[in-house]
Amino acid sequence: VNMQKKKYLKIKLVRSLIGRPKKHQLVARGLGLKKLNSEVIREDCPEIRGMVRKISHLVKVEEIEQP
Repeated sequence: VNMQKKKYLKIKLVRSLIGRPKKHQLVARGLGLKKLNSEVIREDCPEIRGMVRKISHLVKVEEIEQP
């Protein structure tokens, strides 16, 4: 039985979305980031990693064990 601990990503929006391409704004919204310095915790999976990679210049990401 695969008993791996689930990993999570703590994602914080640290740069403004004003003047950014619409796709970047939509990706941030899709992650649940609304305002500057807002934080969300998401499960670590390829889909979330891809979204983070798309706006990596706007966010700060930290890996955590527990949500």
